[in-house]
Amino acid sequence: MIPVKKDAINWFEIAVAEMPRAKKFYETILGASLIDAEMPNTQMAMFPCDPREGVGGALVLMEGMAPGVGGTMVYLNVNGELDEVLSRIESAGGKICRPKFSIGEHGFIAIIMDTEGNAVGLHSLP
Repeated sequence: MIPVKKDAINWFEIAVAEMPRAKKFYETILGASLIDAEMPNTQMAMFPCDPREGVGGALVLMEGMAPGVGGTMVYLNVNGELDEVLSRIESAGGKICRPKFSIGEHGFIAIIMDTEGNAVGLHSLP
């Protein structure tokens, strides 16, 4: 039998239409710098993480991927107070779709719309 992995997700990609705009949005709301990376015919801006210690992911601009609501929902970890991050969403060009709410002992989440039209979840611990 294959052992169960620690995390259900090991990577995520958020499709974007305009990389500089999307990168600025996420850097502004999360207060962290994204790391540029390129693959053949693909632009990426990776969220900072230690891939040996958890889940990684990136903004991706490539043919065949388009941003939008109704596709994959990812939840980004928020370091610190979720209210602080939410206070930067609209001025960064996004929209709060579902304000912060409790998920009990698991903390709090909110759903936002980024500058590319993607619905993205934000999660903070209690």
